[in-house]
Amino acid sequence: MSSAPILKEWIVEYLEKKGKGAPIVEICKHVWNNHEEELRNMGDLFYTWQYDIRWAATELRKEGKLKDESISPRGIWELIDL
Repeated sequence: MSSAPILKEWIVEYLEKKGKGAPIVEICKHVWNNHEEELRNMGDLFYTWQYDIRWAATELRKEGKLKDESISPRGIWELIDL
Protein backbone atom coordinates (compact mmCIF):
# COMPACT_ATOMS: atom_id res chain seq x y z
CA MET A 1 0.00 0.00 0.00
CA SER A 2 1.66 3.18 -1.15
CA SER A 3 -0.01 5.36 1.49
CA ALA A 4 1.16 3.27 4.44
CA PRO A 5 4.60 4.83 4.89
CA ILE A 6 3.33 8.38 5.39
CA LEU A 7 0.42 7.24 7.55
CA LYS A 8 2.77 5.15 9.69
CA GLU A 9 5.03 8.17 10.06
CA TRP A 10 2.13 10.38 11.16
CA ILE A 11 0.95 7.77 13.70
CA VAL A 12 4.39 7.36 15.26
CA GLU A 13 5.08 11.10 15.33
CA TYR A 14 1.81 11.79 17.12
CA LEU A 15 2.22 8.96 19.62
CA GLU A 16 5.76 10.07 20.41
CA LYS A 17 4.44 13.59 20.97
CA LYS A 18 1.67 12.27 23.23
CA GLY A 19 4.08 10.15 25.24
CA LYS A 20 3.22 6.65 24.04
CA GLY A 21 -0.51 5.98 23.52
CA ALA A 22 -3.72 7.65 22.35
CA PRO A 23 -7.25 6.75 21.28
CA ILE A 24 -7.63 5.96 17.59
CA VAL A 25 -10.20 8.75 17.17
CA GLU A 26 -7.77 11.29 18.65
CA ILE A 27 -5.04 10.12 16.26
CA CYS A 28 -7.39 10.42 13.28
CA LYS A 29 -8.47 13.92 14.36
CA HIS A 30 -4.82 14.91 14.60
CA VAL A 31 -4.10 13.55 11.12
CA TRP A 32 -7.07 15.43 9.66
CA ASN A 33 -6.33 18.67 11.51
CA ASN A 34 -2.64 18.66 10.61
CA HIS A 35 -2.48 16.88 7.24
CA GLU A 36 -5.80 17.66 5.53
CA GLU A 37 -4.17 19.45 2.61
CA GLU A 38 -1.70 16.62 2.08
CA LEU A 39 -4.52 14.07 2.17
CA ARG A 40 -6.55 16.09 -0.33
CA ASN A 41 -3.59 16.04 -2.70
CA MET A 42 -3.03 12.26 -2.46
CA GLY A 43 -5.71 11.17 -4.93
CA ASP A 44 -7.76 8.20 -3.76
CA LEU A 45 -6.15 8.29 -0.32
CA PHE A 46 -8.39 11.27 0.44
CA TYR A 47 -11.36 8.88 0.30
CA THR A 48 -9.73 5.90 2.02
CA TRP A 49 -7.30 7.29 4.58
CA GLN A 50 -9.34 6.32 7.65
CA TYR A 51 -9.36 2.73 6.43
CA ASP A 52 -5.72 2.87 5.35
CA ILE A 53 -4.56 4.27 8.68
CA ARG A 54 -5.78 1.10 10.36
CA TRP A 55 -3.70 -0.97 7.94
CA ALA A 56 -0.75 1.30 8.72
CA ALA A 57 -1.23 0.50 12.43
CA THR A 58 -1.29 -3.21 11.60
CA GLU A 59 2.01 -2.82 9.77
CA LEU A 60 3.48 -0.94 12.73
CA ARG A 61 2.48 -3.86 14.97
CA LYS A 62 4.22 -6.32 12.61
CA GLU A 63 7.32 -4.10 12.71
CA GLY A 64 7.29 -4.15 16.52
CA LYS A 65 6.53 -0.45 16.91
CA LEU A 66 2.95 -0.64 18.23
CA LYS A 67 1.69 -2.88 21.00
CA ASP A 68 -0.51 -5.76 19.97
CA GLU A 69 -4.26 -5.22 20.20
CA SER A 70 -4.45 -7.89 22.90
CA ILE A 71 -2.16 -5.81 25.15
CA SER A 72 -3.48 -2.28 24.61
CA PRO A 73 -6.84 -1.10 25.92
CA ARG A 74 -9.60 -1.29 23.33
CA GLY A 75 -9.45 1.63 20.87
CA ILE A 76 -5.99 2.73 21.98
CA TRP A 77 -2.82 2.59 19.90
CA GLU A 78 0.35 2.47 22.00
CA LEU A 79 4.01 2.58 21.10
CA ILE A 80 6.18 -0.21 22.39
CA ASP A 81 8.69 0.94 24.98
CA LEU A 82 12.14 0.79 23.45
